[in-house]
Amino acid sequence: MTITSNKWSAEQLQEVAARLRDEHPIEIIRWGVENIDLNSFTLACSFGFEDVALVHMLQEVNQDVEIFYLDTSLLFKETYEVRDALSLKYGKTFTRVATPVTLEEQIQEHGDELWASRPDECCRIRKVQPLRQHLQNYEGWITGIRRDQAPTRANTEVVEWDNAFGLVKLNPLAFWNADQVWEYIRQNNIPYNPLHDQHYPSIGCAPCTRQVMPGEDPRAGRWANFQKTECGLHNSPVKR
Repeated sequence: MTITSNKWSAEQLQEVAARLRDEHPIEIIRWGVENIDLNSFTLACSFGFEDVALVHMLQEVNQDVEIFYLDTSLLFKETYEVRDALSLKYGKTFTRVATPVTLEEQIQEHGDELWASRPDECCRIRKVQPLRQHLQNYEGWITGIRRDQAPTRANTEVVEWDNAFGLVKLNPLAFWNADQVWEYIRQNNIPYNPLHDQHYPSIGCAPCTRQVMPGEDPRAGRWANFQKTECGLHNSPVKR
């Protein structure tokens, strides 16, 4: 039996995923709350529409689980505004996770607008390294990725072992589509980023995100003009 951690084997997580696949995302979150130490469990929130739905779902299950966000210092002002609106609605403080490398220091070492010349390196500095540092003491995390967002996410399971960061990963919305998420947001009056109403289906850093026109892939607005669709936080799971 392949051991992924001192608690879960790959086979066990596959069995859990198969059992929960057709359940409501809240039940997938509930499994995490009941099976992972709450002090070692966290939700990653980008304040995109999937993640604001998950914030609401998590509050329905347990209000004590940490919610964090990666602050690259390059986010849209609307992203910070929806953070504040969610904080007010739920009485929740979101943990800020950021690189110690300031934008000025990055410019000094790599030149101006690194994201325009080497976006992978910019993401590594401002997203991947801080996330790796933050998750190193956690047993599990929740993300908002869905199977239909991109080909790189097509094999996502609702519960899986995260090879990149070495912990259990819950993707409660994996089998939901965008319409289902939006219906949930509207039914529960959840604050969301107004940029979504302005042809921004996927919102990242301001310099690397553009509007998506009708007929384009929903993630076409991320890192436009580059052969890049992922920042490195969500690599495809390795099949064992």
